[in-house]
Amino acid sequence: MSARGLAVFRGCRALAGAWLVGACLGAQAAPPAAAPSRNTDTVSLVVVGDIMLEDGPSRAMRRGQDPFAGFAALFKGADIRIGNLECVVATIGSPEDDKPNVFRVPPSTLKFVKRHFDAVGLANNHSGDFGPQAFAQMLGFLKQEGLGIYGGGLNLTEAHTPWIVERKGLRIAILGYNEFQPRSFEADTDKPGVAWSEDAQVVRDIQAARSRWKADVVIPIMHWGWEDPVSNTRQRQLARTMIDAGADAVIGGHPHQVQDTERYQGKPIFYSLGNFVFDGFSDPANNRGWALRLELDKTGARQVEVHVAQIGAGGLPKPAGTVAGP
Repeated sequence: MSARGLAVFRGCRALAGAWLVGACLGAQAAPPAAAPSRNTDTVSLVVVGDIMLEDGPSRAMRRGQDPFAGFAALFKGADIRIGNLECVVATIGSPEDDKPNVFRVPPSTLKFVKRHFDAVGLANNHSGDFGPQAFAQMLGFLKQEGLGIYGGGLNLTEAHTPWIVERKGLRIAILGYNEFQPRSFEADTDKPGVAWSEDAQVVRDIQAARSRWKADVVIPIMHWGWEDPVSNTRQRQLARTMIDAGADAVIGGHPHQVQDTERYQGKPIFYSLGNFVFDGFSDPANNRGWALRLELDKTGARQVEVHVAQIGAGGLPKPAGTVAGP
């Protein structure tokens, strides 16, 4: 977000320079911890938070600079890499009326995304900023680059269809949902858009990921919550509902800062990973995010590493150590 958009985020209650682990349960912040040893018999999945490529990142890319270079080694060492694409990649469309912050970047930016990611999530409150035609064009650009998509599609069915990826014989389903306004970005039977989060539909999608799509591991990625350092009651309720329905982990974003984590029925929940590539924030809490590395097998997430991303000038992240996961 550029300086023109900062006013919208002034209501954010930041926790400067801090990260919380298990805060909703009254736990204290976790101390830095060494990364667990690698398992060669698992599939590694790296997940990052909000990727907004306008402003500083866009200027860097025009100079030929890779905005993800600081985490290239983490991405290269993983079997699967995904993140939330918090902007429109299009050349057409008009900005949404009465929306104070709209983000759009040209398709040339995807060469950097493709270099490090296998798929991107579209279920957020910015992927529809320039209308359904621009959203549909973005889908075409992403598919043209061979990037997977979750949480969005040309119609309602596509938006709720998981991205299925198989590595080392392990079949993984990634689902994506938005529940932050405007809801006008939602896909319909004949309209491109995002998957909106409704409990009953989310439960059906998770169950279908196993029964219809034959997934061994199911992970929903959420765009939810308020811009606070601790998750709210709605987030916690829905996370538990998803795990009760069969999700192996729940990973969230949108609050523009890291939120608390927990385990429920032995499954990890990350309520918000915060920002990853994002320009325009001055508060330290908004300039620190998490990149997760999960070691997966048919039982779910066997190990979790939490890599801290410190976002510097121009919205570009650099590694800043690791912290303990839930």
